[in-house]
Amino acid sequence: MIGRIIKCISNDYTVLADDKTYLCKSRGKFRKLQLTPLVGDLVKFDEQHCYILEILPRKNSLVRPPVANIDQAILITSVRHPDFSSHLLDKLITVVEFNHIKPIICFTKLDLLEEKEKAKMEKIISYYREIGYEVFTNTEVEKIKEIFKQKVSVFTGQTGAGKSTLLNNLDSTLQIKTGEISMALGRGRHTTRHTELLSIEGGLVADTPGFSALSLEELSPEDIRDQFVEFNQYRHLCKYKDCMHRKEQHCMIKEKVEDGTILKSRYDNYLNFIEK
Repeated sequence: MIGRIIKCISNDYTVLADDKTYLCKSRGKFRKLQLTPLVGDLVKFDEQHCYILEILPRKNSLVRPPVANIDQAILITSVRHPDFSSHLLDKLITVVEFNHIKPIICFTKLDLLEEKEKAKMEKIISYYREIGYEVFTNTEVEKIKEIFKQKVSVFTGQTGAGKSTLLNNLDSTLQIKTGEISMALGRGRHTTRHTELLSIEGGLVADTPGFSALSLEELSPEDIRDQFVEFNQYRHLCKYKDCMHRKEQHCMIKEKVEDGTILKSRYDNYLNFIEK
């Protein structure tokens, strides 16, 4: 029988097949093959003895959060407590784009900003929309519900950004625990202890443990460059075909940063990422 892993705790895997769940174990051969079943995996399993027999080919996967076969990633991005980090947002976008996952940005806690801060933030939000990303705020609950149908989605972002709160607002029956923000540390307490796919609005959504750091080690500088979608509009106008948009002369990307077409924080983050 073929099903999808929707929950994993230790070596216990909850597999969903034909609207029924099975609590399964994985076979020892996976350890020998250095394979670990992930939430989101499509698997062949023995429904009588409840053993996972085979992991079907993945279209993508993430290490942290540990999820496979994802259609889209909802990047929960706080603007206050914790404060907005363009560095973290652009890193999240880069990683999910590289893994062929559609990034969707959701900004939270705009109500905590002063008017001048809010106006500045709205310009940043508009920029991400203009370069082609779907962008929501956490108050647009009905609009957010529409994006889940027939999709496997992952919620991710820094700890304390409001992932669990937003999930509870999307489906009040979930009652996912939420933690208070630690004012001293400027981040939230971890409230999600395992990865699980939840059924919401006709799709499956992963509520994942929060985190505040991601590694770009698997990506080459060229890989990173290619995930900055707005660069692709102008790079053919650079003097050098393989321009990295750093110290090269006649670089159209640098010109577009200078005239304000490309957001400077995006370019600065790009330089930081390729010099990792």
